[in-house]
Amino acid sequence: MTALSHETHHHGGGMQALLPLAVLALVLSVYGLPAARRSREAKGWSPWRTASFVAGIALVAGGVTGPVAAFAETDFRGHMLQHLLIGMLAPLGLVLSAPMTLLLRSLPPAKGRRVGALLRSRVMHLPANPWIALVLSVGGMAALYCTPLYRIASANAPLHHLVHVHFLLSGCLFAWVIAGPDPAPRRPSVPVRLVVLGVAVAVHATLSQLMYAGLFVDVPVPPEQLRGAAEIMYYGGDIAELLLALALVSTWRPARTTAPRAVSVLS
Repeated sequence: MTALSHETHHHGGGMQALLPLAVLALVLSVYGLPAARRSREAKGWSPWRTASFVAGIALVAGGVTGPVAAFAETDFRGHMLQHLLIGMLAPLGLVLSAPMTLLLRSLPPAKGRRVGALLRSRVMHLPANPWIALVLSVGGMAALYCTPLYRIASANAPLHHLVHVHFLLSGCLFAWVIAGPDPAPRRPSVPVRLVVLGVAVAVHATLSQLMYAGLFVDVPVPPEQLRGAAEIMYYGGDIAELLLALALVSTWRPARTTAPRAVSVLS
């Protein structure tokens, strides 16, 4: 029996299995209702933004319920598939839906200005720093698999669910500071963000290779599960990071240099 076998009680059946879907349905309505109202206005609201949010919610739902969740109860490869869906692919869909822009357009002007001021405040400078977001996202993943944290979380249901929440939120934060269409304070230039993304790709690839070799990781599962999970991390992560890079460069508008006007010498 593997150390993952005791995770079966984490996902349960009945109402416990329906709770994540109910929460996700509530989140979807919180976005969907104002999006529908904005779409009827003259300025409109992009249906692609709404579709992106729906896709993000669907990916989270697919990761925490159904066959993937059942697979993750008994196999580490299922856990890694969960991580890919919840921590890398779903955040991209959620962030590209521009939820903060939708909120700002839906609030009364006075409240919208207060939210805008909060986004520009010093409090937001730290989490909006791409290097901090990198540490929270990729660093959190390394801490989970290279320390006893995975063993502890596997035996503790609240901590197990908290790990999923961390994957989702840190993934959203990283996607936002790298390529999010929503406003962010002191957002670095596109080349700087590409460097940060490149570091994330390198760390992610290194961790997956160490996992495949069984080096410096503390995950008590059979070798075939460890290698399979490493492959999911490596190739699935490449896809997610490529999509994030495409989202970033699609917003790149290089600054144009304007030639100085010639000064007439005629009087």
